[in-house]
Amino acid sequence: MENRETAPRCEFLYVHQAVVDQVMGAMPGEEELFDLAELFKIFGDSTRIRILYVLFEAEMCVCDIAQLLGMTQSAISHQLQVLKKSKLVKYRREGKTVFYSLADDHVRAMLDQGMEHVTE
Repeated sequence: MENRETAPRCEFLYVHQAVVDQVMGAMPGEEELFDLAELFKIFGDSTRIRILYVLFEAEMCVCDIAQLLGMTQSAISHQLQVLKKSKLVKYRREGKTVFYSLADDHVRAMLDQGMEHVTE
């Protein structure tokens, strides 16, 4: 009987070296994989996801985002700083107001693909 707590595995040991070598040659370096994992951690917070979806619709200031999401300006500012550091959002200053927007179309594409995956 199959143990449900472990993934299925081969019943005998045989390494398909040609495939292993091909994949090894195509793998990104450890630093790139680490950076990618760090990027995906940013998407692991629902508040940051909500902010990104807000910015899909319009460029907005911290006050507007806080009002829309029912959160404090301090909490929104903190999350925007994380998103800015990760190059997911950008900002521009107009007088005393700072407006945030998505950094580029890659951000929209990542979230669109993620949403498509979870709604299938």
